[in-house]
Formats: sequence, C-alpha cells, structure tokens
Amino acid sequence: MDGENILLDTGLGSDFDDDFAPFVYEPDPSLPEDRYLDRELSWLAFNQRVLELAEDPELPTLERANFLAIFASNLDEFFMVRVAGLKRRILTGLAVPTNVGRAPQDVLADISEKAHELQKRHAACYADMVLPALEESGITVVRWDTLDAADRAQMRDVFSQQIFPVLTPLAVDPAHPFPYISGLSLNLSVRVRNSRTGKEQFARLKVPGMLPRFVRIDQRESVDQLRFIPLEDLIANHLGDLFPGMEILDHHIFRVTRNEDVEVDEDETENLIQALEKELLRRRFGPPIRLEVTDDMDPITLGLLVRELDVTEQEVYRLPAPLDLGGLFDLAKIDRPDLHYPNHVPTTAPQLMPREPNAQPDVFASVARQDILLHHPYESFATSVQAFVEQAAADPHVLAIKQTLYRTSGDSPIVEALIDAAESGKQVLALVEIKARFDEQNNISWARKLEKAGVHVVYGLVGLKTHCKLALVVRQEKGVLKHYSHIGTGNYNPKTSRIYEDLGLLTADDQVGKDLTRLFNELSGYAIEKKFKRLLVAPLHLRKGLLKRIEVERENAAAGRPSGIRIKLNSIVDEAIIDALYRASEAGVPVDLWVRGICGLRPGEPGLSSNIRVRSILGRYLEHSRIFSFLNDGDPQVYIGSADMMHRNLDRRVEALVRLTDPAHLAELDALFNRAFDERTSAWTLDSEGVWTRRNLDDHGEPLEDLQNKLMQQIAHRPRVGSRR
Repeated sequence: MDGENILLDTGLGSDFDDDFAPFVYEPDPSLPEDRYLDRELSWLAFNQRVLELAEDPELPTLERANFLAIFASNLDEFFMVRVAGLKRRILTGLAVPTNVGRAPQDVLADISEKAHELQKRHAACYADMVLPALEESGITVVRWDTLDAADRAQMRDVFSQQIFPVLTPLAVDPAHPFPYISGLSLNLSVRVRNSRTGKEQFARLKVPGMLPRFVRIDQRESVDQLRFIPLEDLIANHLGDLFPGMEILDHHIFRVTRNEDVEVDEDETENLIQALEKELLRRRFGPPIRLEVTDDMDPITLGLLVRELDVTEQEVYRLPAPLDLGGLFDLAKIDRPDLHYPNHVPTTAPQLMPREPNAQPDVFASVARQDILLHHPYESFATSVQAFVEQAAADPHVLAIKQTLYRTSGDSPIVEALIDAAESGKQVLALVEIKARFDEQNNISWARKLEKAGVHVVYGLVGLKTHCKLALVVRQEKGVLKHYSHIGTGNYNPKTSRIYEDLGLLTADDQVGKDLTRLFNELSGYAIEKKFKRLLVAPLHLRKGLLKRIEVERENAAAGRPSGIRIKLNSIVDEAIIDALYRASEAGVPVDLWVRGICGLRPGEPGLSSNIRVRSILGRYLEHSRIFSFLNDGDPQVYIGSADMMHRNLDRRVEALVRLTDPAHLAELDALFNRAFDERTSAWTLDSEGVWTRRNLDDHGEPLEDLQNKLMQQIAHRPRVGSRR
C-alpha cells in the first residue's frame, strides 16, 4: 500500500497509543453521555458508501469494478490496523478507550456483525450487478466448466508455460508442519488421497501474487469482446499436474488477514531506521485476525484452518467465490474509454500562466505578484507544485530548499529535483517521515538515496509523525533573501495528485516564510518555537487554536452577532472539538461539516446539535482537503492544512494549518461549501443515529448535480484572479 496506490485514503489510525495519547479531556457533564457515534462503525459506514458507488448503475461499469476493489482493499486495511489494534490491546490487558463507553469485546462483536453483512453485500454486488454489466459491455469473467475444448487446450498451454513453474505445493504431515500463510495471500486448500495406500492428506497451494489475478482467454474475440478466468480457478483445474499419482478429492479457496501493526519505541532505540526495518520484517508474521473461506468449504478443512491459525468463529468469513475482489483493480484498468469516467486534463492555474505569448512560465514571478490558491486535481500539480520545486532546484539564485515528504511516488520528480538541487550545491533539507503507514520501506529507500546525493535528511521529532505538507524556498533577489512557500493538504505525490482532491497555497508572504523557517528549525534541530503568526501547528497549539475560534463563534451567536462554522475534513472523532461544536450549535451557530470518512458527532439532535449538518461526498476523486472556516462577525478566519480532528493528528503528529488572507480565496472556498451543501448537489447526509442516506436523485427522479464534475467544468473554463499586493 505504498504512495503510488490509488486507493482511498482510509484515515485509519494504527497505534491506539497514538490515538489516545497525552491530551486528557475532561468530559462536559452538561452534555449527554451518548453524544458520540462509534468510531469503528462510522468507518465501516464510510466503506459502505464506497460500496454504494459500486452498486450505482449510473456510474461507468469499469469504475464500478474499481470501487468494488477499493472497498475490498479498504476493508483489508481496516482489519490489519484497527481490528488488529483492538485485539492486541485486549489480549495484552491494555485499556481500550472508546468514545462511546462500550466494552472493547462488544465493539469487536459489532464490527464482526457489520463486516460480515458488508462483505456479503459486496460479493452480491459483484455477482449480481457488476458482472452482468461487464458482460453486457463485452467483458466476461468465466469459470473453467463453461469453456469449450479449444479454450481449455489453450488455457492448458498458458498454465504449463506461465503458471506451473512458479507454483509450490506444500504438504501437511508429520514431516511437513502446517505452513506459514502470508497475510492477504490467496490460497488453495487441497485434499488428496494416495492411490496406493488410500491415505488422505492435506496440502496448501499459494496463488502467486505477481501473476495477473484474471487471466485473459484467447484472442478469438474482437477487441471489444474480452474473456477472463480467475487465476485460482485455472490453477484448481490443473491440480493433477501438481500432485501426480494422487487422487484430488477436494479443494477450496481461503485467505488470511494478519496484524500489520508496527510498533517502534523511539525512546528506546538509537537508530530509528534499523529498528523500523526490523519491525517491518516482524510485521509479516503478525497473528491472524480474519480468515476468509469460500462458502463451499467442508467442515474438516475449515476445522483444520481454524485450529492451525488459531482464529475464533467470529473471525471466520464464509463468502461466495471469488475471494479477494481487490483483484478487480486489474480489470478496472482495461482500456475501454466508454466504460470509464470521461478523460479530464487538469488545467494550469491562470496565475501561473506566462503574461507574454511564448514566454516560459516563471513560478517565482507569479507567486511574487500574488498568493495562489491551487485546487488539485482540477488544476495541475505538475505545472504548479512540481514546477515550483523543479524551478527552485535549477535556479542559481535559490540558496536553500526545505521540504517535508510523507508519501511520494516511486519515481518522484519531486525527489529527483531535490537530488539535483543538492548536487548543484544548494542547501537542501528533506524531512522524510519513514513511519508513514505501509510506505515505510519506500520512504526508507528514498531517504537513503537523498542522503547519498548530499541532501540533509532528518526524520522529525521523537514520538511524533511529521504529517504536515510544507515546502520552503529561500531565494536571493537584489541582495535580499526572499521566502517562497507552499503549504498543502495533500502529499507531494504526482501520481495521487491526479485522483486526490487537495488544496495548496503558494505564497511569497514574508510572515509565512518566517513561520516555516521556525518550524523547519524545530523539526531538524532542537529549537522549541511557539510563535507562529499565520500557522496553527500541532501538537502544541492546533487544538487550542481551533477551540478558541469555535468559542468565539459561540460568543458571537450568544451576543446576536453573525456567526458560522464550516469545516471540511476526512475524519472527526476528537471529543474536545466535538463538544465545542455541540455548545456552539446550541448557542445558535450554524455548523456545516463536510466529512469524507469517520464522524463521531451526532448531527441534528434536538438540544445537542440541532444547528449542525453533516454531508459526505464520494466520487471520481478522493476528497482529501481540510478547510476550517469561521465567520468571525464578518471578518472570516479560514485555514487549510493537513490535519483531521483525530487524537493522533492533534496529539501525536506535527500538523500545520495556514490562514488564508486573500479575499478572492475566501470567497472561492465559501462558494465551494455553498455548492457542497446545496440541495441540488448529490451527497450523503448523516442523521443523529449514525445512518448515512444517499440523495443522488431529485423528487422527480432526475440526477442531482455531481460536485466534482461541476468543479471540473467550472475551473477549466474560467480564469481565476486573486487580489494583488
């Protein structure tokens, strides 16, 4: 799950110590005890919304297949991280704080019940909705028993030449103990009988993960007629080649999910990279926390797996074949434009366009004229943020570049630009977060490559993940050093920038530059800097600053002055923030929350949250930006940045929000909220019981407006001019 993946950013916390660390909130006794929604069930509700996109017949067929794959991959991560963390703390006797005051065993039982329900619904969506839609479009997934003699002959050749050589059957007997089953691997359990002795035996056969999940069947059809067979089905029908002389009695498919949590005690290690690499090796052997089996598996085989893997009945998921629908990512890549979303080419932000015909773009000149608010992927990452770093690397007037790297792609031009800058003699600092979940090894590799090129590589502060998205360029102009800064809501990853919706500010504001200079000094050295003018920085001041702004809105409403709060984020579970919003709501503050994933707040509850609305928008692009907007009696205070309202973001990460000051930018984000909460916009609405309801058709059955499509059209066809200094 490295930074190159196109999966939904799930917002899953991994380490429960991270999620419930040092901030201790004193509950407000004036508020009801049952005021929070369960975090884990809220996450499952988020993944249900992903599934509902796969179920939508109005979406292009291959996009529906892609959402099925995203659902599967998301759920895998949920079990590897959240369920594993819950189970680990229960088994070790550690407390499991929950924001709903329920026993962790009950939470696990509820998770299991809901996950079973969703996985069955997921399998039904594949079999009853998406497969028929694919077949109508000329893409068919078939079983071996439907193939004719010619097809079978060709598939035998494919098996013998391309698959058989990489298979390794593993027997289970007194001389061969039960084999290790790697996490998320697809496996065949095989029962055979020795034709000479009549003795029955068990074997395990791993389906190679490096081979295509769906194998193309011959070329006899036209280009718009494609047939595929699941790899495990093809292997299962050639088991005789793997067990010659044995009678094949039965076979079934199964899959194991393991605890993929990584724990490194940074206070007790002298070399973080070495400790992390050791822990990554250990992660492969984490205990099983979910066993998926096909629903035709016999009781003897299932009993053997349950016993050897040491899983409970609650952790067994019996599902129709095929398992691991994450393999649909392969089918979703089929080159059929008519079955995908229409192609969209990001535009270059108008402020970055050259002023003279045929002139070369100059990011520094553009940013010097005015702050530029970028909105990806509608506006190009390549011609803005990437161009900013690349121009800085090549510019002889640039003396220093400082940047955070949380996730980036395997062939990142950003990293290459930093290497070029260092090799040309510039001072380059890269803060590489090697603890970014599932990108640890990738980031370690890039850190070592950067170090070899002469880049100053640091790994942030002990005990904290550096999650903020910051870049600072120091340039000499007419004998004066000038700061150029970028603060964003998303990673410096050119690949995900094409599918993640994010905001970013490019600015030459000297105050922002000084703030970033102080922050980078704190991250790379021993400075303890508490004075920031346009930034709110976690873990010391972000929660405190937001609580102050919420309280101002509450006071304004109580005094009859204009008030309002609008927040867009991925997840909100922090009790202090939620309770502050409850108090503001009941003072009369209108509160709009635009939440993609987890929401622990109950909206629309009389006497608690009657003025709070919660919406969620999922679609072609991953809504990833974070915006915090406060009306402030007519003098709006608006921030963008990297932080969600979760314990780990506010207490155990370095996060940064920057305050926007350009009236055009404030108006643009206000218009964005207006459109998101417009009744004519397709969205999910959350009620006080935690139920999300999708509204994508109007009262006459006509489709509601797709926010992302509208923005795509709007941004592509209008110049956007910010105010000038």
